[in-house]
Amino acid sequence: MTGASGKTGWRVVDEALQRGLPVRAIVRPHSVLPPSLAKAEQQGDLEVKRLELQTAEALHHALSGCTALVIATGARPSINLAGPLQVDAFGVRAQLSACKAVGLQRVVLVSSLCAGRWRHPLNLFGLILVWKRLGERWLETSGLDWTVVRPGGLSEDDSRSGQEGIVFSAADQQQSSSIPRRLVAQVCLDALAEPAASGRIIEITSSTQQPRCSLAEWLAQSA
Repeated sequence: MTGASGKTGWRVVDEALQRGLPVRAIVRPHSVLPPSLAKAEQQGDLEVKRLELQTAEALHHALSGCTALVIATGARPSINLAGPLQVDAFGVRAQLSACKAVGLQRVVLVSSLCAGRWRHPLNLFGLILVWKRLGERWLETSGLDWTVVRPGGLSEDDSRSGQEGIVFSAADQQQSSSIPRRLVAQVCLDALAEPAASGRIIEITSSTQQPRCSLAEWLAQSA
């Protein structure tokens, strides 16, 4: 799991631990883990690797022995307009190269609704949606077993995850609406367990008006 100290990433780790899955969290050297993950690390329930993702040798070592990778790295708002290119495109490509080098085959990438669209307000921040789409394309052509999860606007309100159903769709079907990060984390883990999610771009938002439907159910309906 890369981006494990981020707002979505730590929830993926937390959900995985709740499911009893072994997790290796990959974070930058000076990243601070949320209290629940720091406690899990102290208790020996969570393995944490601290490194710079652009250091190929360290990344290879961190991924060695893993069977799957959730990529939740993403550029943060910054005056550095090259950040999205470096993180969402080149950063993803570096991680994919590391996966192939160590024989890791299964990858789930957290991207964004509207990835690839040029006319969008988010592109004012260094063409972020353009570079996210490039990262997606590199994953699609990598030869790896892949799934792209494109969430809508991300909410910090975890309480919503128990109150809202997920709106699933294929690529380029949704344009707006939000979803709590906790639900995004759950979908990422569900995608790892669902063979039918392989080779799919899955867009997700959520609503109190949406009936509950699991990823497996939606995949079966959309086959």
